[in-house]
Amino acid sequence: MDDRVVDFAEIQISGDMIFEPILEEGVFRFDCSAKDRQAAFPSFSFVQSKLRDTTITSHQLPQYVPVCKCIDGQQIVNIQLPDGTSFYGTGEVGGHLERTGKRIFTWNTDTWGYGSETTSLYQTHPWVLAVLPDGKALGVLADTIPKCEVCAIPIRLLIEPSHFLLVIYMFPPFLYLQQIDLREKCKIKFASLAPYPVITFGPFESPNDVLVSLSHAIGTTFMPSKWSLGYHQSRWSYDSDAKVRKIAETFREKGIPCDAIWMDIDYMDGFRCFTFDKEKFPDPKCLTDDLHAIGYKAIWMLNPGIKHEPGYFVYENGTENDVWTLNKDKETYVGCVWPGPSVFPDYTQEKTRMWWAELVKDFASNGVDGIWNDMNEPGIFLNIQKNMPESNIHRGDIELGGHQNHSQYHNIYGTLMAKATYEGMKMAEPNKHPFVLSRAGFIGSQRYAGLSGQPLSGPDIGGYAGHATPKLYGRWMGLGAMLPFCRAHSENRTIDHEPWSFGEECEEVCRLALARRYRLLPHLYTLFYLAHTKGDLIATPLFFTDTKDPNLREIEDSFLLGPLLICICTTPNKRSVPDNLPKGIWMPFDFGDPHPDLPNLYLQGGSIIPTGPSVQFVGELNPTDTITLLVALDKNGKAQGILFEDDGDGYDFTHGDYLLTHYVAELKSSIFTVKVLKTEGSWKRPKRSLCVQLLLGEFSMFEIQGVDGEDLCVSMPSEQDMSELVLKNENQHKYLLEKAIPIPDFDEAADYKGAELARTPVEIQSGEWILKCIPWIGGRINYLVHSPTGSEWIGSRFYSDGYEEFSGVEESSNGYENSAGFRDGFESHVGKSEKFNITARVISESGEDESMSMEADIGDGLIMQRQISILKDNPKIIEINSSIATRNVGVGSRGLSRLSCLRIHPRFTLQNPSHVFVSFVAVNGSTYEIFPEFGKHYLDGDLRPNGEWKLVDKLAGIALVNRFDPDEVNKCVIDWYERMVTLELCSEERSISDDSPIKISHNYEVESI
Repeated sequence: MDDRVVDFAEIQISGDMIFEPILEEGVFRFDCSAKDRQAAFPSFSFVQSKLRDTTITSHQLPQYVPVCKCIDGQQIVNIQLPDGTSFYGTGEVGGHLERTGKRIFTWNTDTWGYGSETTSLYQTHPWVLAVLPDGKALGVLADTIPKCEVCAIPIRLLIEPSHFLLVIYMFPPFLYLQQIDLREKCKIKFASLAPYPVITFGPFESPNDVLVSLSHAIGTTFMPSKWSLGYHQSRWSYDSDAKVRKIAETFREKGIPCDAIWMDIDYMDGFRCFTFDKEKFPDPKCLTDDLHAIGYKAIWMLNPGIKHEPGYFVYENGTENDVWTLNKDKETYVGCVWPGPSVFPDYTQEKTRMWWAELVKDFASNGVDGIWNDMNEPGIFLNIQKNMPESNIHRGDIELGGHQNHSQYHNIYGTLMAKATYEGMKMAEPNKHPFVLSRAGFIGSQRYAGLSGQPLSGPDIGGYAGHATPKLYGRWMGLGAMLPFCRAHSENRTIDHEPWSFGEECEEVCRLALARRYRLLPHLYTLFYLAHTKGDLIATPLFFTDTKDPNLREIEDSFLLGPLLICICTTPNKRSVPDNLPKGIWMPFDFGDPHPDLPNLYLQGGSIIPTGPSVQFVGELNPTDTITLLVALDKNGKAQGILFEDDGDGYDFTHGDYLLTHYVAELKSSIFTVKVLKTEGSWKRPKRSLCVQLLLGEFSMFEIQGVDGEDLCVSMPSEQDMSELVLKNENQHKYLLEKAIPIPDFDEAADYKGAELARTPVEIQSGEWILKCIPWIGGRINYLVHSPTGSEWIGSRFYSDGYEEFSGVEESSNGYENSAGFRDGFESHVGKSEKFNITARVISESGEDESMSMEADIGDGLIMQRQISILKDNPKIIEINSSIATRNVGVGSRGLSRLSCLRIHPRFTLQNPSHVFVSFVAVNGSTYEIFPEFGKHYLDGDLRPNGEWKLVDKLAGIALVNRFDPDEVNKCVIDWYERMVTLELCSEERSISDDSPIKISHNYEVESI
């Protein structure tokens, strides 16, 4: 489909890449050859593609020059870096902050149920930030939009036994790539089929300098409306007008701040976009008017899947305008999503984006304040890969790359949808900032939408899936209230997840946490202004304070909002932990709200941050409200900070209609002075009071009052008076902290609704495996990771999927009530979940055996038993021995139970669904390879695997081997699902006696292929 034809096979070069300086000093573009430079696709990540293609005058030479090798059409690039380099970035992926040792596959994917080892999430950022041993930093961008893989997996190499290597791969669907690994030396490696440039930024003095330079290429974040920085309440779904109103009223009644309520897909008429359910949402304009009247904004979801239905106005209009994505036969592609059979706009065309923007503009007339683009990876149901066929055709504009298959445009589909939505909202309200949140995105999408593009990002507070405990929800709110975007969101199969849903103690913590956020809004809004105008970051890792300190590079329980340091406690049963503080002065403080379940706050010496009053919603703020400055002096007794103000929405600030105040403070010879150093903008300073709080340490402060804009100059109290003040404030802080009622730990909240689904799983970590089991929900294994390869074979929710076992032949339901754990196939299972008791647990010392035994009463005198073992003699293997046995079969049954069947039912996660298959040799001696095809494959008789079958991932170069005794297994079932597959082992169906239990013994091992 490419309009430009290149014979890649004829390119056989090796050596240093050619380079040219671009954009600004310290930024270089590298290509394998001049021919490759001409053949590269236009840049989508850059604000303007010509910025990447235009050479500038520079006297600098790159410090690190990549080496290129092209063989058989594959471009391989290596960048050698010094020992001790740390890697970050790589976009939205599971796992830890520091990426060294990881392998990332960037392909926008609807990854419901992702885990810490899941590498393909909802957005793609082919970007690596390398922090060098001396604290300087280098950024590397693979400026290409197809599939991308980043590897950082340690192995021992024969020639060079100790290396660190970061690998980024670009590959077509048929290309199987070798695994590349890291040791002591650091190397960035890229491999791709298509020619693409590599852009380096730096090395610069700090990671922030690198990211500012990156923002000059890809653009800065859009300036948000101030209301969008308030708290947002969401759920799948508040499914009626009445429910939305009740939620909104409850926030106000309970005095919990909130600015926005979100409507998920159930507001629609049959999931048809741009429609409303006439019974549940009979008058959306009236609803939004009433929400506006009490200070709320209304956010509504729009998905790309448009119902394939003649007569539906969006479908008819789109067909008339020829805007749909095509299949390989150049006919309209139809895929299944929420409305059923659906068609998908081809956002790679300008005419399609304009068509969509007009729909959004008309939709906004219902009082819509913001749009939420979901399912725009795009996710597709009833499909192993969960995305549309890569052979689909997009008739893209020439500046994007022209007509191409979906494999080329997949990763930017969501960003292009967000761009079209953004333009529609801007057309509807030209004088307001559009609010668009996009689930999917590509690097650069921050120009149009939050979340995917960063820095307007934050998690679903309380967790989207599963049931939070009171302490988890409260502490999560304490953290989330400090992040740039603050929204609670949960799925429909969970208990209520509003701040008041977890008891009075949790409700109070949520109230305090959100009050903190609203007091910090002047500071947060100022940070967004700096991010928008200068490319500065809003939330940063702790190591940004001192990039030369290696001890800070992996810290994840602390982060920064400018000079404000937030330290959280992530240990479930601990009230507090020692905080990791960087070198220098860090003054602890709070707002008179100390609580053991809230984060600790510190202000860096030399800093001033502005705060405001605590309000219920942003609309209650007034320019004449008192401004409070928190001041932490440096070792020289000085501090500085800024405050940005405008009308909180719109674009007048771009024409100078704003006020940017630079405050300075100094303590010299017992005289404390605070004054305005300079101002910017044409806004006149409001007449208002100024409160200055000088932090003294130990949660103590010295407070003075004045008028904003006028110099404040006071004599400090005597040393004796100051000591007494500090002691008084310290004692007051301790008193309030002791008086605060902690959120109960789980064991203290036994009557908490949904608590059974929220307890901490039992973990086995031994040999090469990490396994988590939930005995109280059917003995489910919901997490299974092979440590040496980092492969996550199971990463499921508490109540569905994962490793299950059943005691009957009936199919289990995919519904919430029926899908959690061991089931009795001869009963109605609605709401039923056998609770397993751990009958024995052997916890290994170093190098010793580890095992766990469980059993559960499944009724009619039967018990199910399971033993999971990892043995020191063979740490590569997990042994699982399962059985159904009698415990108390009645006399009338003549010692025989009802008919039973033991079904081993593991559902494995497919990280690379396009590259997997099941391989085995059958009992009859035939060899089979079964590739993904939606549905089930039944293997019985001589077609059964002869004691072994493998789940092969050719892209990863590994296979999960499942071995069993074929005499114990009567039937095997392969069930392909969306990015998952079940490999089921079934015993015969028969009665059980004391002497004849049903048993299946099997094991798992990972092999390299």
